[in-house]
Amino acid sequence: MTINKIAYAIIVAGTVAAACEADASDLIIAPDAAIPSPWQVRLRALGAITNDSGRVGGLTGSDLSYSDSVFPEFDISYFFNDNIAAELILGTTYAKVHGRGSIAGLGEVGKTWLLPPTLMLQYHFTDFGAFRPYVGAGVNYTKFYNQSGNTAESLHVKNAFGVALQVGFDYMIDDHWGLNVDAKKIFLRPNFDANVGGNNVTGKAKLDPFLIGAGITYRF
Repeated sequence: MTINKIAYAIIVAGTVAAACEADASDLIIAPDAAIPSPWQVRLRALGAITNDSGRVGGLTGSDLSYSDSVFPEFDISYFFNDNIAAELILGTTYAKVHGRGSIAGLGEVGKTWLLPPTLMLQYHFTDFGAFRPYVGAGVNYTKFYNQSGNTAESLHVKNAFGVALQVGFDYMIDDHWGLNVDAKKIFLRPNFDANVGGNNVTGKAKLDPFLIGAGITYRF
């Protein structure tokens, strides 16, 4: 009877040990099931299409327009989880300012370079396989630099904040590389000072650009 009890105890102990080992194996992450990195970068070619509106104070019927441009854009994203990410967008370009309406005779008033870093909070949809659309909203701060006058003796566009909206998608080729299409609308209306014909004038430039881009995505 004692031998039978010992044998039974060994069998029970072996069964329990095997069950514990099976449960522990469920907690082990397979080496090839790597957790994706939260970091992602993109490089885009970006087209800026401005709203072409503005005014010079005290000049009835005055209006302004701005040259469109194409320039490279680099952005860095951090994913808090599969759906929520923050994206910092970096790039620089320039715009020529033209008089319109009652000041159309001024032609090209001047030129300014823009540095418009934009911070977006995004929601990424994850139910479409390799196709990953997203929407975003955020804040823009545009710094104007290397400004020069043409028909205006001087031009000074003041740095300004703006609100940004975004929609786009990534199409992932594999776990790391993808293609990106993106569109943003920035509501940007800086004030400016200028000197025209010896007279100091002020006004507001309603740039409100659409930024439309395409490029590549890399997820670390």
